[in-house]
Amino acid sequence: MKRPTATQPLSARASAALAPLRARWALMSPRERYLSTLAASAVAILLVWAIALAPALKSLQKSQAQRLVLDGQLQQMLALQAEARQLAAQPKIGREAALRALRESVAALGAGAQMQSSGERAIVTLQGVPAATVAAWLGQARTDARAIPVEMRLVRSPVRTTAAAATAGRGTPPQRPAVQLPAGMPIPPGSPELMQNTPPAATATAAPVANDARWDGTVVLVLPAS
Repeated sequence: MKRPTATQPLSARASAALAPLRARWALMSPRERYLSTLAASAVAILLVWAIALAPALKSLQKSQAQRLVLDGQLQQMLALQAEARQLAAQPKIGREAALRALRESVAALGAGAQMQSSGERAIVTLQGVPAATVAAWLGQARTDARAIPVEMRLVRSPVRTTAAAATAGRGTPPQRPAVQLPAGMPIPPGSPELMQNTPPAATATAAPVANDARWDGTVVLVLPAS
């Protein structure tokens, strides 16, 4: 068979390259042609999916996730903007009034909170104050005293469960040694210290009582200028 040369037209070269395939197709039975058509269609669908559809769907899913993140950030920015406008609309107060309001809010935290003021800053020391109370106090300090927290160093306060606190300092009562009896011998009445040579039953343990998180540390706030 004559090979196509570079000077021949592209259509002629393509026809010459497909000639063996056409001859092979002509020799196939109808069943072989049907199966070959199915295989070629499957390969074509797979190529279209891998090249065109899959990247587009992946980009669409990624854009949807990014849109959700951006929507959340937008809602947060709008909330901060509304809060800033609300604070700006409030009447301004002097340093002395802000300091007095901050002292009152710290006193409401109880004995676990102490405050020291130095210039335009106030340092509040916390010890064993519940986390929910601290969060509510920060909002109150920002609203009533116009105090803005600029530095926070808080660690979780070590607490003991109620059961441990109840048993602290109280010793375990002395127990008489148990005397083992041979297996099968009945326990004489009125002798609770005797036990048979059998596996002990499982004893129920008291579950620890859950405690709310508490904070220890310091919070530095900036008071409004005079």
